[in-house]
Amino acid sequence: MSVRKDAVAGQFYPTSKEEIEKMFAHYNKIVDEAIKDKRVLELKPRAIIVPHAGYVYSAFTANIAFRVLKNSHARRVVVIGPSHRVYLQGTSVSEFDRYETPMGSLKIDRVLADTLIKKFGLHFQADAHAEHSTEVQMPFVKEYLGDSQVVELVYGAESPQNLAKVIEYLLEDEETVVVISTDLSHYYSINKAKELDTICLEAIATLNTQELHQGCEACGIIGVEAMLIAAKKLQLKAQIMDYRTSADASGDKERVVGYTSVIFTR
Repeated sequence: MSVRKDAVAGQFYPTSKEEIEKMFAHYNKIVDEAIKDKRVLELKPRAIIVPHAGYVYSAFTANIAFRVLKNSHARRVVVIGPSHRVYLQGTSVSEFDRYETPMGSLKIDRVLADTLIKKFGLHFQADAHAEHSTEVQMPFVKEYLGDSQVVELVYGAESPQNLAKVIEYLLEDEETVVVISTDLSHYYSINKAKELDTICLEAIATLNTQELHQGCEACGIIGVEAMLIAAKKLQLKAQIMDYRTSADASGDKERVVGYTSVIFTR
C-alpha cells in the first residue's frame, strides 16, 4: 500500500493531533461568540475556497469554511491546489492509496482518481504531490469529514476551462465536494494588499472571471477561475466567509499575504 507522507507537518501546521484539535476548537469558540447570524453555519456547501499558509496565519479563515463543509456529509473530498515547488504541465492526480495526516490517515479514492485520468487526460506526477497547498487542507478534512475519501489534484500550466470541466463532473455527484486552495496577494503593504484582494473578492462573489483578471494576484487563480466557471454553469452562489491578512497574526503591515474563505451553495 502506497502512502502520501505528510511533507510539511511541523512547518505549516503542528505534528500533534492534540495541538491541531486545540487550534480548531479555539477558532470555533471565537466564531460562536462573534457571529451574529448563526444560520450561515447551517449551510451545505458544494465547494469551498480556502487559504494554504501556515496555520498561525490562515487556519482561522480556512476553519470557518471547513466547519460549514461538514454539513455536506460528503463521501468524497477533492482537494485542488497549485504546484509551488515542481514545474508541472497540466494537472496531476494523486495515485497513492492513503494520505497521511497527524489526525490519522485518509483513504484516497483510487477509482475516482483513475476515472479523472482517463476521462480528462490528466496524469500522475509523484514529485508534484509533496505540495503544501493541498496538504494543509487534509487535517481539516480528517477533522470535519473524517469518514470521507479524498482525491488530491495539483496543477501547474493548466487551462481554467479544462479544470472547470473536471470540477463540473465532480459536482454532478451529490456526495462529492470540492476544495479549492489559494492565497491572495503576496508581500505588499496592507493597504495595497487590500486593494488587490478586493478585486479577487468581488470577482468571486459575483462569479465574474473577467474581473478576476483586473488585478487579482491569487497564487491559485487558475483553480479559482475554474471554480467560478463551474459555479456559474451549475448555478451555485458564492458567499465570502472570512477575509484577513497575515498582519492579523504577525503585526507586520509592510509585507502581508491575503487570505479568504468562500463557500459555494445552491
